[in-house]
Amino acid sequence: MGPEQTARYLRQKGLAPRKGRSQNHLVDQQVLDDVVALADPVAGRQVLEIGPGLGVLTAALLEKGASVVAVEVDGRLADHLRGRFEREIGAGSLRLVEADVLDTPMTDLVEGAWDLVANLPYHITSPVMHHVLGSEPRPVRFVVMVQREVAQRIAAPPGQMSYLSVFVQYHAQVRVARIVPASAFEPAPEVESAVLVGEARPRILREEAEEGLWRLVQAGFRERRKMLHNVLPRQLPSVGRERFEQALRAVGVATDRRPQTLSVDEWLALAAAVGPLD
Repeated sequence: MGPEQTARYLRQKGLAPRKGRSQNHLVDQQVLDDVVALADPVAGRQVLEIGPGLGVLTAALLEKGASVVAVEVDGRLADHLRGRFEREIGAGSLRLVEADVLDTPMTDLVEGAWDLVANLPYHITSPVMHHVLGSEPRPVRFVVMVQREVAQRIAAPPGQMSYLSVFVQYHAQVRVARIVPASAFEPAPEVESAVLVGEARPRILREEAEEGLWRLVQAGFRERRKMLHNVLPRQLPSVGRERFEQALRAVGVATDRRPQTLSVDEWLALAAAVGPLD
């Protein structure tokens, strides 16, 4: 359905979009085809879809033979999906979970190898990426539509890094596959979107060892425009300036570098040189 037909359908079904939940429904067939082609569902690998809405992407994934777990927090839309996909739910190719994905352990949703394919609600993009990547089981790959600015921030090179880009790039090799105009959605959002594709990397540290890395990275980005030899001792005073400066020299990172200039590998090397944080 195009924008006008979708808007009329939403009115008729009493499914008026809720702005607070970033409900923007995909209406562009070419964008849908591109997302499904990028997702390229693999036989025997579950696909997790977060925020299926009217089920446009859900239907396309099912047509490709995917086994889909769709998580929808809005009860109205969940009821709509139960009616639309009654046969697929009964056959077991679609599992519909009415829940807030951020309150649901990943182990309750997926098992074995899985992919994330979703038109993510803008307001939960960062929490979702932390939720799905932060603990096992992580996705093998992900294909997600997010706000263009956020996609570009996640895929940014050193010099433009943020805490989110360091976190996601630690877990996956990422790229922006295409830009999506606001007109591809009903209602049209105020900004452009982008399709972000990620291929999981092997986990470098044990989960429990990652805590120190993220404490260090977060400390750096609290004052992202300040030099590392100033910001790190200020944010982590128990470690001390001398220890930080020694660690920076040991890994070949100039003390006047700023947090956004460090690559993931440099953050990892710095965390190892600093050692356990008090």
